[in-house]
Amino acid sequence: MEILDLTAVRRWARRAADELGRARTEIDALNVFPVADGDTGTNLHLTLLSAAEAVEALPDDVDPAVSWQTLAYGALVGARGNSGVIVSQALRGLAEVLQHGPDLRAALIRAAALAREAVARPVEGTVLSVLESAARAARETGGGPHEVARRAAEEARMALRRTPGQLEVLARSGVVDAGGAGVAIVLEALAEVVAGAAGRYEVPAPTAPVAAMTESGAGYEVMYLLDADDGAVAALREELDAMGDSLVVVGGDGLWNVHVHVRAAGPAVEAGIRAGRPHRISVTYLAGDGHRQHPAGRGVVAVVAGEGVAALFERCGAVVVRRATGALPPVPEVLAALRQAGREVVVVPDDESVHEIVVAAARSARQDGMTVEILPAKATVQGLAALAVHDPGRGFADDVAAMTEAARHTRYAHIAAREGGRPDEVVGVVGGEAVVTSGSVESVAVQVVDRMVADGGELVTLVTGARAPAGLASRLQEHLGRAHPGVEVVVYDGAQDGHPLLVGVE
Repeated sequence: MEILDLTAVRRWARRAADELGRARTEIDALNVFPVADGDTGTNLHLTLLSAAEAVEALPDDVDPAVSWQTLAYGALVGARGNSGVIVSQALRGLAEVLQHGPDLRAALIRAAALAREAVARPVEGTVLSVLESAARAARETGGGPHEVARRAAEEARMALRRTPGQLEVLARSGVVDAGGAGVAIVLEALAEVVAGAAGRYEVPAPTAPVAAMTESGAGYEVMYLLDADDGAVAALREELDAMGDSLVVVGGDGLWNVHVHVRAAGPAVEAGIRAGRPHRISVTYLAGDGHRQHPAGRGVVAVVAGEGVAALFERCGAVVVRRATGALPPVPEVLAALRQAGREVVVVPDDESVHEIVVAAARSARQDGMTVEILPAKATVQGLAALAVHDPGRGFADDVAAMTEAARHTRYAHIAAREGGRPDEVVGVVGGEAVVTSGSVESVAVQVVDRMVADGGELVTLVTGARAPAGLASRLQEHLGRAHPGVEVVVYDGAQDGHPLLVGVE
């Protein structure tokens, strides 16, 4: 096995994502710069998770270069927050070099350089400093990839400890840089995969209670993916830099991820429209002290089937009620979840069959003085679409309206074995209506996605089940890329036991 082949890429991405998930809360607690919004660990975890899921969806015989390109692409489209966007660009730098061979030294140097170039106004004592220290150690190390990986991880840990001496806001708060802590974990995971280094990196804890402070007066965090010619991005950078701060624009080859903090969100989005086609637009209100505004007692409850789907909803902040496919959750269990979520709760069902259970639980909760709204979602993919636009910073009614609209504008389908039919008979069900049958899951899936995309749509969500044929999602992605090149595809491992595939089209 080559040191950095597909197997190694998968192991590294998954290890990094898992370790960031484990340390997410500790890193969030360090987050005071550039805005003290307490989500850097969460954002880095979701960014690496997107990268890991992208390479895990590849067929086992894919060319090693494709694995690195896919890792970078997965990080780019899944990047969250300031640090997540910067780290996605560092992964792009690694991919640019490692797709041509295992020159880890050059790859780390390129990663640090690209990350710095992406930031409009670089600041020392941040994730950039940690990346550059790791790259410097790699440059000065005379050994092979094993030694380079070990030295880079060691230097990242030491550089992280130096960040309070480089950035005053960190010193005042008694913390190291949150983004740098995430990068240290990512490089530790790389050393473990490449060099067999053992051990688990523990994030340095704050040395004093962390004060809520910010270096930014911005009111909104604006993020979007942008389809644009490379030449249009320079002008966009200048325009956004004049509007706000924390500007990071990463990507290339026609696809970019844009992040900026601004006082008014509309002009930042309009600038993207002038440059190209913005999509997956996210606008989050930042309160005056720099924190994201989370009204007390606001929450989401999701009723779902499938452990992978449940984990996905939980990562998005929902309180999850798990149910077996075809089974209904007890009313007391749903009621307990509502009370756990808060005083104002949005309920996201995954099937019409659970509606009466949810209504009964909501009725009891309302008698206790809670405000509960039930979305008209009939499928898991509609719930995912609704949660993607959930914003606890806006009014409850407005949030419910936005989530409802997202659910209603997502067409849904699933692939299943026909009840009472032959063991090999498979049926494709679109919007509750059986539309195609075949003896092959893949054949039915292709016909279903073609039919749904033909009716319009720009984002296809595929949720694979526990019984999905190996490589199904990647083959569907390849088919959609050929037949419908303008469509984006997102894949999740739902691990649901009932249906091998769930499909959503927005």
